[in-house]
Amino acid sequence: MSGVFAFVLGVLLLLGLDGPAAADFRLCNNTASRVGAAVGYKDADGWTTEGWWNLPSRTCETVLKGNLVARFYYVYAIDYDHGGEWMGQAFMCTRDKEFTIRGISDCLARGYDRTGFFEVDTGEQRAWTVQLTESSEQAPQRPLQSGNPLAPVPATPPAASAPVGARTTPGPSTPPGSQSR
Repeated sequence: MSGVFAFVLGVLLLLGLDGPAAADFRLCNNTASRVGAAVGYKDADGWTTEGWWNLPSRTCETVLKGNLVARFYYVYAIDYDHGGEWMGQAFMCTRDKEFTIRGISDCLARGYDRTGFFEVDTGEQRAWTVQLTESSEQAPQRPLQSGNPLAPVPATPPAASAPVGARTTPGPSTPPGSQSR
């Protein structure tokens, strides 16, 4: 009997079911191309943008670890192989090389690029995954249930203003200084 218990405990440890559920912000590249991505968010210290995460074709990456600190996150991504981008009307600061930038105003005057991010409304979930897809696909972004990225999750309905190839639920928040349609 103790051998069975030890086996089951070993399997649970391997699966990571013994610890608390993961709570992260993840990006999935569901395209045939390599994709570069940047994220923006507002925390207790103000606005921050971070990048670049290089996502190989058909992979996912945790870009922000731990419980989400905001309801709204912002994503910009570019297709390295075929051109094109996932963008929106929330303007934030970026640069060509790896970056963490505090603040979203006066990007050009501070030596940064001004880039349009699309908004992701996480609905105050603890964890969230954004699916970047080809323009002909429409994969939803979704919360992670129980921290298990393999758990089935009901799809969210498409948003009218979602950028091509990404699903997002528009929310009432727009960063200060951004333009809305």
